[in-house]
Order: sequence, then structure tokens, then C-alpha cells
Amino acid sequence: MSKQQRVWIIVFIVLISIAKAEKGPGKVTFESDVSGVGTSAAAFLEIGVGARAAALGNAYTALSNDPTALYWNPAGVAWATSMQIEIMQNNWIGERNHQFAGFVIPISGWNASIGLSFNTLDFGDAQKVRTVDQPDGTGELYDARDLAFGLTYSMALTDRFAFGITGKYVQERIWSVTSSGFAVDMGILYKTELKGFTLGANLSNFGTELQLRGNRLSITVDPDKNHHNFDRVEATYSTTSYAMPLLFRFGVAYELQLEAFGSMLVTADVMHPSNATESVSLGGEYSVFNLFFLRAGFENMFERDHINGLTLGGGIDYLMEQSNVGLRCDYSWSEWGLLGNAQRISVGVVF
Repeated sequence: MSKQQRVWIIVFIVLISIAKAEKGPGKVTFESDVSGVGTSAAAFLEIGVGARAAALGNAYTALSNDPTALYWNPAGVAWATSMQIEIMQNNWIGERNHQFAGFVIPISGWNASIGLSFNTLDFGDAQKVRTVDQPDGTGELYDARDLAFGLTYSMALTDRFAFGITGKYVQERIWSVTSSGFAVDMGILYKTELKGFTLGANLSNFGTELQLRGNRLSITVDPDKNHHNFDRVEATYSTTSYAMPLLFRFGVAYELQLEAFGSMLVTADVMHPSNATESVSLGGEYSVFNLFFLRAGFENMFERDHINGLTLGGGIDYLMEQSNVGLRCDYSWSEWGLLGNAQRISVGVVF
């Protein structure tokens, strides 16, 4: 049997199968109501930062008041009175390492602050480059990393209302192929007349599309095999560009002072992402003498494709009054279903 005959037989079988499917009760249909998960570039920008925020179910838009606000809501650092720095280590799913560092500097006399942030996802040790012809490795190694650098300006227009804006550079890299772009985060924070009750809103990752480029996409082709004098033409694979994960958050937070019993905090965020369905996150925190903290939350409620949910954590916040230096240490645990869990540790210093 010739190659051409085999091709015609396969085509005939496929056509018969389609015809039967259209006539039978199990008619072939295609899903059109999809959520958009996996359609954005720079997905690491969706991974929340800070152990306190994670323990509260990532419901942090209206609560942001530490250097992690540079990620959650840049308006939150407007009222900072001292320099602050916070670093986070996140043992992310799939044995990945996710780190964040934020630095906030108040501007005296301006009711404003500036901030610097660094956010990165490391995909682990270098791996062997394997091909079909060399499945055991070519002798080369490759690795991958995503990162974002941010510069923030935040200003309090009144003693109750503040806004903030962050400009950031975003890069994704695998081996020697990279994509990079710029994005903006914008946020507002409002302290209502009801003591302890705040409102916040934030728009994240409004920016350029990302497209992979690099010398590993360069190839040599033969565009016309019938002409042998024209057989080595330099070409480049064309990759598709994708938008960053645009996300709008609206949050509320309420802190109730319990006098000798400490304080109780509840917080909630409503999220409208560009690549998933809407969801709600909730969190609660109990403070003992403003020194020890217990936290719990639930994230991405009502999102169609979510597998994460319960979050737990705690922390210590200690201020040395004589030197006006403070130290924060927080831990969080987040459930991720079949993928296991994620554990974050954050350390912050106020000075």
C-alpha cells in the first residue's frame, strides 16, 4: 500500500466518524464558555506576596500598610512615618522559589512615600537540554526565571484619602529566550469616618504585551528544495505576544479594638481578573496585646476553576520603644488541593 493510499484511508475514517457524531445522540460539541485561565503572560504576577496577606486569604487591598503594599495597593504606604523593609520567602508549588523584597522611604513634609520592590520566581536548578536525537542531554544546561522591579510613589491627599502608583519592569526568561515589558499599578485607600473601617481599590498589571525573543529562536531553513543554490536562509520563529494578567481589586477591612482582649480584624476583597472569573477572598485576624497574631482566611471563593482555598498563619510584631525599631515575623500556610500547599515566611523591619 502506497503512502498516498494510507493518507486517503485515514481521511475517509475521519469523515465517517464526524458524520456519525453529527447524526447520533452524542453530537460533538465544543466548549465556548471558558474562563480564560492560562491565557496571560507573566503569571507569576498573580502570586500574592507577604505571609500576613497570604494568611488572610490574600484579602489585603484595604489593609495594606507595610512594604507588601507595594504589590497589593501602593496607596497603603502613603502614611508611613518610618523607613520599612520586608523580605519574603515562599516555598511555591512544584518546588519553586518565590521571593519578594520591598523598601519604603517616607518623604518628610510631603505626606508621601516612595518605594522600591523586587518580585521573582525561580524555577530551580539548571536542567539538561534534551532533544529527540539526544534524549540524555546535549551537554548544555538551561534555567528559567521571572522577575519584576517596581518603583512606587504614594501620597496622602488628606488624613483619610491616599493614592499610589507603581511603574514596573517585567521580564520572563527561559534559557537565552526572554520577553520583557512595562506595567503600571494604581491604587486608592480611604479611611472612613467609622473608626477602623477602610476601603481600598487597586488596578494591577496594566501594561504592554510580552513576546519571547532570543537567539534560540533563530534557525536556518531551505525555502525551496528544488533549487539547491538557495538552501541556507536565516529565519526566526515568530512567537505570539500575550497580555499581562490585568486585575482589578476592591476591598474592605474593619478592625475592632477589644481593649484588654486585643483586637479583631476582618477583611474582604472582590476581584475581577482578565483571565478568570470573578471571586471573593475573606480573612480574619486576632491580635493579642498587639504582639501576637493569629490569622485565617479563604481565597478565590466562587472562582470557577480555583483549587486553592483555606489559609492559616500567625505572626509576631515587636516594637522597641527606646530605639523606635520594630521587628515583624509572619508565617502562612495555603491549601492548593492536589498540588499540595504553599508556605511563606516574611520578616520586616521598621527603623
